[in-house]
Amino acid sequence: MTTPTFAPATEPGCEPFIALVTAPIDLAQLVQRVSHASVGAIATFLGTVREFNDGRAVTGIDYEAYEPMAHREMDAIAGEAAERFPGVRVNVVHRLGTLAVGEVSVAIACAHARRAPAADAMRMVIEELKVRVPIWKREHYADGEFTWVDPSGNPR
Repeated sequence: MTTPTFAPATEPGCEPFIALVTAPIDLAQLVQRVSHASVGAIATFLGTVREFNDGRAVTGIDYEAYEPMAHREMDAIAGEAAERFPGVRVNVVHRLGTLAVGEVSVAIACAHARRAPAADAMRMVIEELKVRVPIWKREHYADGEFTWVDPSGNPR
């Protein structure tokens, strides 16, 4: 049995890529960034604006961030995933601004030679991002009200 080889650290995609954007997120671009001949699995996650939350009809969400700290935390999380899952390639993009129902707010692509590390890294990144990164969301409701909500999913 041979030991799997991973792309050298100098190959594009090996260094974690993180971004905060205001334009729609291009999943194909994220997948392309982590793709490589050494990759056997790419796990992706798309977070989207849903039409109902806590029993209320949602028409959209405003996402705001303290960008310098958000960049630092996203970079730290991606780095932690790379350390915990050697050989993983990590890309994370979060959208800021006003998004409508159905639009993608966050996208993560993690690639590895094996499916378990790719999937585990992707799960780790989204769970840590929701807790640690200073990105806030304000939901817009069909009745005209607005409410800031806890992005971690914890009860208010």
